[in-house]
Amino acid sequence: MTPALAILRRECLRLLRRSSQLVQPLIFFSLIAILFPFALGQQTELLRQTGPAAVWLSVLLATTLSLEDIFRSDFEDGSLEQCIITLDALPLACAMKSLAHWLTCLVPLIGMALLMSFVYDLTPDARRALISALLLGTPVFSLVGTVASALTVGVRGGALLMALLILPLYIPVLIFGASAVHHATLGLPTLGEHYFLAGLAVLAATLAPFATAAGLRARLS
Repeated sequence: MTPALAILRRECLRLLRRSSQLVQPLIFFSLIAILFPFALGQQTELLRQTGPAAVWLSVLLATTLSLEDIFRSDFEDGSLEQCIITLDALPLACAMKSLAHWLTCLVPLIGMALLMSFVYDLTPDARRALISALLLGTPVFSLVGTVASALTVGVRGGALLMALLILPLYIPVLIFGASAVHHATLGLPTLGEHYFLAGLAVLAATLAPFATAAGLRARLS
């Protein structure tokens, strides 16, 4: 586990040094989430109904801004090819990259989503359901996004291609995440939606690192 922790520490420090890569998704998320209330007006009940979907959609779109940078710097300096050749546990290294991306890019977005829940006047139960659903669903965004980033690394116009690849795969997380918050707003149980999100997270954590490693080998072979 020591090499894995070293990779995780290196990736977190690398991402934290690039402050612009961290600030841009936060600004983009804030703009989208704040514009929804202006478009819908000051109808509190309507904001409560549409707020969960707006927050989830904002997180999803903001995530796509940071995915291209996961492997780009390693590809540009040539270290990515060296890792593929010399690193035996490449899937583990890919999993650590996904975890670093989640910790540095998506955890701040979850914090911003908590603030936006007050803007949409969500109930305390809905607020708790939103945060718990985001904690379960956003790792899927990082894991699946890492696969797409590996497949498009070094490709001209790769950001658009990556968006086309990942957005359809994000739809189940978006549906169950927004549905959990909506049900909590109505006072209904949300255990089923959380189970589905947890299952998707486990499935992504099991398969995505191996798919990422295979994608990198196929892309750079």
